[in-house]
Amino acid sequence: MEIDLTTPSLLFPAISLLLLAYTNRFLGLATVVRSLHSSFKTSADPVYIGQIHNLRKRIKLIRNMQILGVLSIFFCTGSMFCLFMGWLIAGQLIFAGSLVLMLLSLAVSLWEIAISVGALNLQLQDIEAHQKQS
Repeated sequence: MEIDLTTPSLLFPAISLLLLAYTNRFLGLATVVRSLHSSFKTSADPVYIGQIHNLRKRIKLIRNMQILGVLSIFFCTGSMFCLFMGWLIAGQLIFAGSLVLMLLSLAVSLWEIAISVGALNLQLQDIEAHQKQS
């Protein structure tokens, strides 16, 4: 298969939007952490410990998602440079690496989403426990 300079450039908008989505997830998570911190200071509820563990894991996953996304765009740019210089095989290999990094980033994103659902379930369990007590 032969690719030209425009092929890797097609990934730029996708990777950029992906990084923007990851940044938004990180900012949303930062808001939750700050809110949880203030709530924990007023009442050291045991359910917060599960949330803290969950949030710490999610923060690490989002960091890894962002790193893989940035590496993907870095490889994509390197691929374009190689293709521009006429180094076709190197450009193809680096472009393949960019695709693999983007797939890994998406896989980590799916993992983070699954953990996020677990965090919501902790909240729902807490609400249900309070309802049963009432």
